[in-house]
Amino acid sequence: MNEVIRQLFERRSVRVFEDRPILSEDKNLILEAAMQAPTAGNQQLYTILDITEQKLKEQLAVTCDNQPFIAAAPMVLIFCADCKKWYDAYLAGGSTPRIPDAGDFLLAVSDANIAAQNAVVAAHSLGIGSCYIGDIMERYEDHAKILSLPPDVFPAAMLVFGYPTEQQKKRPKPARSGLPFIVHENGYHVMDEAELKEMLLPKTGVLSEAPAQEYDNWIQRFCERKYNADFSREMSRSVRAFLDTLGEKP
Repeated sequence: MNEVIRQLFERRSVRVFEDRPILSEDKNLILEAAMQAPTAGNQQLYTILDITEQKLKEQLAVTCDNQPFIAAAPMVLIFCADCKKWYDAYLAGGSTPRIPDAGDFLLAVSDANIAAQNAVVAAHSLGIGSCYIGDIMERYEDHAKILSLPPDVFPAAMLVFGYPTEQQKKRPKPARSGLPFIVHENGYHVMDEAELKEMLLPKTGVLSEAPAQEYDNWIQRFCERKYNADFSREMSRSVRAFLDTLGEKP
């Protein structure tokens, strides 16, 4: 296993940071690494917001589901799916572009998230921890105002960075599902109930020989805590709200 792959295996989310800043040269390396990510047609359909104002971090800690560690992070980056820059460039160059649509949005979200993951990997190689904050997708209207987002620009992902505490370094990485459940050869395989349970058991902490009710209790709690949660519903509402305005003039 080479060094790059080893680091991919060992990287985990970090939510508690040491009280020390990230050097400007390391920050720039992380940003430059993000911009080296694969991108559709070399368009780089994203804009990265570097959040340096402490009051703004504190505000985002509240609007992103009240998570105080956001405000404590030495570095906060927001990766925006940007359907605006190229459209404006087309207009400025005398083209007659069509209005941005859902496919353009998905392509921009992909570009933004690929760049974000490059930043995560680069940071880890420098000993800097990170954590994705998907809650930036919530409350689209509020975040558009807070971040001065123009039409056709959507906050796809937020990352917080900092040096992990010793406790965070020692924290076990959550188990992943096995390869056969994630990789399907040549076409999609619809898994039955037994396969789905086998896929998820490593994540549950429930022993395979435990009564079936223990697994059922876990999956029901997880469904309510994540899938049916208010924040999950709000993410969907925010994305719909953005799509409803995509291509509208300000």
